[in-house]
Amino acid sequence: MRRPPHALLALITALATALALTAAAAPGAQAEAGADATPTPGAPGIGDPLFPLSGNGGYRVEHYTLDFDWQAPRVGFPAGTTIEATATQALSRFDLDFAGNTLGRVTVDGRPATATRAGDELVITPARPLRKGRSFTVRVEYTADPTQQRHRDDAIDTFGWIPTPDGTVVYPQPDGAKLIFPSDDHPSLRARTTVNITAADDLTALSNGTLVHKRRAAPGRTRWTYDSRQPVAGQLFQLAIGKYTLIEGRAADGTRLRDAIPPDLVDRVEPYRSLTPRHLAWVERRLGPYPFDGYGLVVAHTDLGVALETQSLSLLPEADLLGDRINAERNMVHELVHQWTGDSVAIERWADLWLSEGHARYYERLYSEENGGANFEALMREAYRQHDIWRRDYGAPAAPTEPTLFKRMRYDGSALVYYALRTEVGADTFARIERAWTSHYRGRTASTADYIALASRVAGRDLAPFLTPWLYGAKTPPMPGHPDWTVDPA
Repeated sequence: MRRPPHALLALITALATALALTAAAAPGAQAEAGADATPTPGAPGIGDPLFPLSGNGGYRVEHYTLDFDWQAPRVGFPAGTTIEATATQALSRFDLDFAGNTLGRVTVDGRPATATRAGDELVITPARPLRKGRSFTVRVEYTADPTQQRHRDDAIDTFGWIPTPDGTVVYPQPDGAKLIFPSDDHPSLRARTTVNITAADDLTALSNGTLVHKRRAAPGRTRWTYDSRQPVAGQLFQLAIGKYTLIEGRAADGTRLRDAIPPDLVDRVEPYRSLTPRHLAWVERRLGPYPFDGYGLVVAHTDLGVALETQSLSLLPEADLLGDRINAERNMVHELVHQWTGDSVAIERWADLWLSEGHARYYERLYSEENGGANFEALMREAYRQHDIWRRDYGAPAAPTEPTLFKRMRYDGSALVYYALRTEVGADTFARIERAWTSHYRGRTASTADYIALASRVAGRDLAPFLTPWLYGAKTPPMPGHPDWTVDPA
């Protein structure tokens, strides 16, 4: 190659320098520079005012692989969690939400890591700091304690591990996933899950998502593997192990159905269990297509006081399907509606719970009236009468305190807000708001402000002046169209 003249060489050098400076200023280079920032600890919570230490800062979980080697009811058993995550800052250490359980080996990218406990926080210091933007893998091995429970003085009552005569179910709401596995435990933080459960051959194991493998693990033991294609929040995780009869089918829209029923209850709950396709069709007409790959019920031999909308696999205590038909259907429809509102459309903060529980109660009551239950408007009038008292005792619908989170205001009191909105904008506009809400935010997280903004767009007018007093005010506003309705003084 012929050597260029000196002047040309100087020009080439100048151009190369300019290109290098331009590249250094490019977004990718800036990201690389950010990756070299001084590592600092990730926050021990995401800043939810009601649960300050729920969730964690500094990283984003992409996938959980959960391994459970179940032994027997109330007996500790080997378990492990593998977390695939991405650092959102340069990390010197980070937290996982993890309570109780006997801790074993902890690794980051296969290297031993230092792990210490601080209350319900598992603080992990990797052998080497993690750069911003880097993908990493955490493995936590532990002995699971299926006797761990916690209690609340509200509708939740008991949460965590819920024993059954031959196994367990789990009730992770509100922040009980940390009793089951190390996690990023907040309803706005979701990730895909792969769940491996090994149990005796005569037991059935279930979890969220789709069964992808069932194979012999050892003599007398079977390994079940479930994969959830749609991300799951910790409070919506389900792990059910015990003696169940599995009943599978398809709804009219093609949704895959699977129910798990204790053998001695199969015939007794059949009249109600078989109504799920009808319930699905009813909700879909109002909220749009079912948002997950499949749906089913776990009916558990337990005296648990309330059901739970664990994602794609609702948990119902046996008493919920052994009473009268009207109450049984109310409970079933309530948990089914949650698959749209609360599961698919996740809440951004716990103060947004009215978006989840209020919607479920609203449609549960509406369905019940159409099928022989109590008059919907009469129930709303009664809720209106008590609304100031509930505001005083439990906070306005979108302004709970942590102890009043799952109190009456988040249920009937919040359903009343939707009734008031429907009365204000008309049934047709309200129906369009609801369909837009579940379709626009399908698979996403949304807040109270998001609902007000979307409702305003659909209605073609600013609804904030109407909804804000209903959601945050100290006093209940007048009910549109019902000047004769009165509120009892608080």
